[in-house]
Amino acid sequence: MPKVYKDINVYDAAILRYQTVLREFDNYYVSVSGGKDSSIMLQLMAQEARKAGKRFSVLYIDLEAQYKATIDHVNDLIDATRDVVDEWYWVAMPLSLRNAVSAIQPKWICWDKKDREKWVRDCPSRRDDIILCTEDDHPEGWDWFFRGMEFEEFIQWFAKWYNEKHGGKTAAGIGIRSDESLNRFRTIISGTKERYKDYGWTTRAHCKSEALDCWNFYPLYDWRTEDDWTAVARYGLLFNEIYELMNKNGVSIYEQRLCQPYGDDQRKGLDQFRTLEPETWEKVLDRVYGVNFGNIYCRSSLLGNIRSEKPDGMTWEQYAVFLLESIGMYAPEVRDHYYRKISTFLGWYEKQEGISADNIPDEADRKLESAKKAASWRRIARAIEKNDFWMSRLSFGETKSDVKRLFELKKKYSNIIRPRDTDSKRLKRIAEKMEAEEHGQENE
Repeated sequence: MPKVYKDINVYDAAILRYQTVLREFDNYYVSVSGGKDSSIMLQLMAQEARKAGKRFSVLYIDLEAQYKATIDHVNDLIDATRDVVDEWYWVAMPLSLRNAVSAIQPKWICWDKKDREKWVRDCPSRRDDIILCTEDDHPEGWDWFFRGMEFEEFIQWFAKWYNEKHGGKTAAGIGIRSDESLNRFRTIISGTKERYKDYGWTTRAHCKSEALDCWNFYPLYDWRTEDDWTAVARYGLLFNEIYELMNKNGVSIYEQRLCQPYGDDQRKGLDQFRTLEPETWEKVLDRVYGVNFGNIYCRSSLLGNIRSEKPDGMTWEQYAVFLLESIGMYAPEVRDHYYRKISTFLGWYEKQEGISADNIPDEADRKLESAKKAASWRRIARAIEKNDFWMSRLSFGETKSDVKRLFELKKKYSNIIRPRDTDSKRLKRIAEKMEAEEHGQENE
């Protein structure tokens, strides 16, 4: 969809779209994330609604693992738009979200009551100007919701429910820009999408295969990042202070995102949490299985003891594989080193004891495991957790080849091991030697 304008800029073009929506539709809501695009969309919608004497609703889906700055910003937006917003739906419900830090547990559920003690934040407080939606307390007619519902599926069902509640034609504002990603660009330009009266910045909403009398509109679809910040500065719009922190941290305005910490770009997202809101970061690390690996470089050193726990419903064998996969995402050489040790360990038991890898028990007598006299997947998993490079818990000793390999890894991973991060005397001795050499090179 070409952006061809003669005597109009993108801001004025967006205002015309708002005016069209407010004129053509019977009711309206906008979806807000706390990011710059949706925040600008909301404030401009409020501006034009005031002029037209109209009111609208807002949908905010709180995904729990959010920056404190984002929550503060959302509360500021509530205060700034309460004069034109009838219903502000603050959704804090157990939705299923992507967890890219684990191949074994590819999803996690925010606001899951089973994990209440691990929540990154307390559930939002009730206030008179919001409709707080939780698993136990939500609007009438939400019988379509179920624990673990996908985020995208919730959006569809909400659109259907809202349209049926208010009747007539519904307009749903979405603050995405086509230049931000290929998928967003495709959403806007797709030739298969049904448009409202051929307006190229609209698409018809569906719930499963049902076409709804609800139309998504994208008022900022042709804006660029520069346009966002120009509008914020020129018109005095509210913005999320987390972007200011990103800027001070050296993140380009083109790369600033409110990343989900466990998404496909999880390493960047986790590191961003650590740098921008360290008080939130530790809670984020402990929230989802596997996340602590995502920033193990920042917590201590690569070979520091892993503080983790086996998820319920996962066998010790699955947990051992999970640990190896997680380490492999950040240091495949270390994963492969452990894999070779474990393979040798299993091979010895098959040869000497006649116990094949398929018949290794998940657990054995704890005393025998501690005495290194019984093989089990729990013993293997605990050895990986210990992160002793020699794998002494599997009866291996320090070898010259292991020491050589460790020094080679030091060239690639500068923080492979620090003396304070291990309780293995032999590994601590090597770490101290590495640290001494490092300090010697710095002083030359």
